[in-house]
Amino acid sequence: MPPVLDVVGARVTRGGRDLVHDVSLRVGAGEHWALIGPNGAGKTTLLTLCGALGHPTAGTVEVLGRRLGRVELSELRRQIGHVDPRHRMAGDNSVREVVLTGLTGSSDPVPRWSPTDEQEARVVDLVAGVGLSSRLSARWSVLSQGERGRVLIARALVAQPALLLLDEPATGLDVAAREHLLDTVDDLRTAHPEMASVTVTHHLEDLPSSTSHALLLRDGEVVATGTADEVLTSDLVSGAFDHPLVIDRVEGRWTARARRR
Repeated sequence: MPPVLDVVGARVTRGGRDLVHDVSLRVGAGEHWALIGPNGAGKTTLLTLCGALGHPTAGTVEVLGRRLGRVELSELRRQIGHVDPRHRMAGDNSVREVVLTGLTGSSDPVPRWSPTDEQEARVVDLVAGVGLSSRLSARWSVLSQGERGRVLIARALVAQPALLLLDEPATGLDVAAREHLLDTVDDLRTAHPEMASVTVTHHLEDLPSSTSHALLLRDGEVVATGTADEVLTSDLVSGAFDHPLVIDRVEGRWTARARRR
């Protein structure tokens, strides 16, 4: 089976500076990757390539078997779910309406477009799946930050993507809301077993326990890549962040703390 995502020797140059350099990433169906590194490491730039939102300056990127530069990007993007807590909604729409915009790729309901009965049923099921059945008619403005994050997950899933990208999904959440959101992400492993995902974060505590693989970045270059257990070690993470850290994994979740001198 071909990989869901195959990045080979990618370089992205802007203003004469390499944002990422010679980065490779191969994601298979059902794998759940984490892109981890300090601010400015190139995580978001790499996620942009994964989401078919831009082209590499050098190297190749294949998403869902289609090489960037040889395919219409808008067509490819419809097969990719994207969760970004900074996503701005155009109007004060209901939860149902927000999730439906995942089918149209818009930030507001499209005039004169109507979903099918099957699509409406899918919205109801997805909203239930993220634990918000009672909020289906609630307006975006009254939702908590945590509820918005879960709605955006449902929105990303409504088009039944093969690849889900999560850009720091726990940003701005308190501990309870973060744990609820990460439980929702963990549940996707069972509900959508073939779907692959890539999560960007610089906090190991924000990784769901379903994380199977990881790639560490520093200054736009790969520090380490492989299974999560191979990569998320004290020595490798300390090197990526240029600070002595102790990494532990308890009940499937990671923690990081400074190493005592």
